[in-house]
Amino acid sequence: MNVKEQIEALRKELREHNYNYYVLDNATISDYDFDIKLKELQVLEEKHPEFYDTSSPTLRVGGEVTKNFATIVHENRMYSLDNSYSKEDLEDWEKRIQRVLGGVEVQFTCELKYDGASISLTYEDGKLKQAVTRGDGFQGDEATTNVKTIKSVPLQLKGDYPPKFEIRGEIVLPFEGFKKMNEERIAAGEDPYMNPRNTASGSLKLQDSAVVAQRPLDCLLYGIVGENTGVTSQFQMLEKARDWGFKVPTIAKLCKTTTEVMEFVEYWDIHRHDLPYETDGVVIKVNSLRYQEELGYTSKSPRWAMAYKFKAEQVSTVLNEITYQVGRTGAITPVANLEPVLLAGTTVKRASLHNADQIEKLDIRERDTVFVEKGGEIIPKIIKVDLEKRPQDSVPTKYITHCPECHEELFRTEGDAKHYCVNYYGCPPQITGRIQHYISRKAMDIEGLGGETVELLFKEGLITNYADLYTLTKEDVLPLERMAEKSAENLIAGVATSVKIPFERVMFALGIRFVGETVAKKLAKAYKNIDALMAATVEELILVDEIGQRIAESVVEFFQNEKNVEIVNRLKEYGVQFEISADKLLNQTEKLKGQTFVVSGVFETVSRNDLKKMIEDNGGKVGSSISSKTSFLVAGDKMGPSKLAKAEKLGISIISEQDFIEKVS
Repeated sequence: MNVKEQIEALRKELREHNYNYYVLDNATISDYDFDIKLKELQVLEEKHPEFYDTSSPTLRVGGEVTKNFATIVHENRMYSLDNSYSKEDLEDWEKRIQRVLGGVEVQFTCELKYDGASISLTYEDGKLKQAVTRGDGFQGDEATTNVKTIKSVPLQLKGDYPPKFEIRGEIVLPFEGFKKMNEERIAAGEDPYMNPRNTASGSLKLQDSAVVAQRPLDCLLYGIVGENTGVTSQFQMLEKARDWGFKVPTIAKLCKTTTEVMEFVEYWDIHRHDLPYETDGVVIKVNSLRYQEELGYTSKSPRWAMAYKFKAEQVSTVLNEITYQVGRTGAITPVANLEPVLLAGTTVKRASLHNADQIEKLDIRERDTVFVEKGGEIIPKIIKVDLEKRPQDSVPTKYITHCPECHEELFRTEGDAKHYCVNYYGCPPQITGRIQHYISRKAMDIEGLGGETVELLFKEGLITNYADLYTLTKEDVLPLERMAEKSAENLIAGVATSVKIPFERVMFALGIRFVGETVAKKLAKAYKNIDALMAATVEELILVDEIGQRIAESVVEFFQNEKNVEIVNRLKEYGVQFEISADKLLNQTEKLKGQTFVVSGVFETVSRNDLKKMIEDNGGKVGSSISSKTSFLVAGDKMGPSKLAKAEKLGISIISEQDFIEKVS
């Protein structure tokens, strides 16, 4: 046996042992013998670097240092899930599904919802190519080096896997491993980690992969994404992924009714405490991938999936004080400052009180004993007051009348739940809040600049708005607290690089009230440049798809303010992108303006995602379901029968992939 054959044989054997131990939980070799063979492979690979392989088991020990985690745009967006908390919620969801699918028999796959750090793994030719964290769903951090150290993540697949696909899952830290890590930390005189989920998530951002390799992380997979994967249902997908070498939880059930779904939920709500991992609910998915495709997505989540959250944990504690926060739009949020209490593995010191109406409704007062719940929300909330423990000298809460920061009188418009400070340019939290929004990841994504640094820059009088960021020099920022030379250089470089951010994200970054990411894209596409948008009237803006009266008035009001116009003009001078790039405009037409297309099925010439992009690039709108407003149904192979039937019933024009391509050619 020559050296190459020797290396390949060792790799194959070690992969199999890894799979048996970490995926099947069935060791076929002692730890000692495994380590001896791994060392033998390491020595051979070091002597013969010409046989380097990105999927070698030796890469699992880590050692590579990652200074900066590259931001990667997801090829397929990672959506969040809608939550449900009752059987009625599920039944309502099922009715919505039936309305779209036309009353066909639908089966559901139920899986446990593991509480970890979401990850997307890309495989090409059976090898792990890339691992990216969820991030904001549109883009995340590349964590390939760290993920390669997780023993249950296959570096080389087996079986009849597709040539290229993504698979989604959760990086988790089992209770046993978490307990052992904390015992070691306490023995070393260090503070214990708070909970497995945050520790797992934090591990992916460690710079030294050798440290990650020492942590007992696990990876549970549940969803394949991509075209031509050879699977037709969610349940089959789970089975196939197991065959290819992935660690896919075996706790999954195919259900025909919501009654069966609830039986699964109720069983695991009780027995989840026997599991080795954190779980916080059950994910229910329409089993048929064809039906999933027909149902499509909302702007935030798939219509074909629902997360049923287990009953939230509640604790009682004392509300010491009510304070008030000012947001970047001037909205006032009351906050309950609590006696610290452990809730769902995290120490909770604060809870949102939402608004004056909520305080009045629950009659929440300082020094009350309150019940706090985390539930499906990240920020804990107070759900009720223990009136039996209320102090005798307790007095009702009087909501503040003036801003806690700048002391201007607060306003509340009719029909609005929030109070507002209208001192737009003089209230410090509003000023820094707008700048923090401007630099945020979904907006200008300025590296080297965080919220604390913004606060410091403002406090030192170096910035009063986001245009001032472009006047900063290294000499300006070096004297700041905890600012080293390299950090100062990164900050200045990050600001300079931000001028390349495209117009639609700049629109979002401006922080116009009610203009979120989707609205910003619509406005940028409709007006092409900032000057045309600034000149638009309320009546003209309302004509833009999905722009209503409230948004239109907010946009006009923003650009009627002279200070806002001055800031925009300064940003233009600094090179910020205020028009759609020439390259992008080159591929855009108005050929399909006013027409709505629904895309369904499998296509030969272009992918479904490319078809949707072509529709939008040519001024059309992509619909998710057939309605009287649909202009055309672009029908591919294996298209859902209910969509076809509904289109025929409504008299919608049904065209082929080739027909569509001819339309835009």
